[in-house]
Amino acid sequence: MAAFILKSFEFRREREATWTELEVLVGRVERQGIASLTEEQLRRLPLLYRGALSSLSVARAISLDKNLLTYLEGLVARAYVCVYSPRRRFFGEALAFFSRRFPALVVGMRRALLVTTVLMLAGTGVGLALTLFDPERYYSFVEPAMAGGRGPTSSREELAEILRHGSDGEGQLTAFASFLFTHNAKIGLSCFALGFLGGVPVLLLVFVNGLTLGAMLAIHVQKGLGLDFVAWVLPHGVTELFAVCLCGAAGLSVGQALIFPGRLRRLDSLARRGREAGAVVVGAVLLFFIAALLEGYFRQIVHHIPARLAVALVTALLWIGYFLRFGKQRGAG
Repeated sequence: MAAFILKSFEFRREREATWTELEVLVGRVERQGIASLTEEQLRRLPLLYRGALSSLSVARAISLDKNLLTYLEGLVARAYVCVYSPRRRFFGEALAFFSRRFPALVVGMRRALLVTTVLMLAGTGVGLALTLFDPERYYSFVEPAMAGGRGPTSSREELAEILRHGSDGEGQLTAFASFLFTHNAKIGLSCFALGFLGGVPVLLLVFVNGLTLGAMLAIHVQKGLGLDFVAWVLPHGVTELFAVCLCGAAGLSVGQALIFPGRLRRLDSLARRGREAGAVVVGAVLLFFIAALLEGYFRQIVHHIPARLAVALVTALLWIGYFLRFGKQRGAG
């Protein structure tokens, strides 16, 4: 019996300091959450947990006293929850995502985002020029559902009425706005999905989306309503089209990981970039939602062109400021 007590005492004396450290960290996580730990403590937590788990295995194997086994079992169970299932508050996690991770990932994809933005603008310019030169090209770029009966033969009065009030009260304008939102959201999500084909289809899809926008602009420019159309689109379009470009950048990032995996194995590179791109798409979905709010409320209420353009400008500046401010807090390759 004396030998047993001595063995138990020595076992505990050699390891008790690490158990105490683990218990302190676990207690802090239980009271204040995992975010309360420092970077060093976060590194120590899994190491201490594995050490306690090893101690528990040894204690069971050599049949140490029951009180020590009970203590270690409780400590290991509590530490397991802290290491593998930290309690997270939804709003806290959402705040952390949108204040750190999302903007940092977007800044990290800035080259791909620049490519998709340039392609979108290029497509818009080409669609505008080709439709102005040959109005029949309009029907090649714009789907009938999006056209809503409008085309190169529509009169100025018809186009102006739809832009301001809709030919059927607010109904046609709202229906077109809803279709435009759905169309752009589908384009954005398709861009992300097509990234797994190497990214090349993403480039085409973004460019074609620009062609559609350019063709729609052209028929209004022909009737002297170019500024009216731009003012109608931009209050929500700044956010919505930016979200499309973001999804395109995410798709290109996935395609790059597939074709140029670097030092990682191709599947590992694809998995890492896929997680990052998926997080960017989650953020883009919120942008689509914000654009829908602008589309469904503000734009239908405010018809003054300078006010619409001012909102578009302020929206653009806010997004630029947001990503520059919060995107610098953490590098995202």
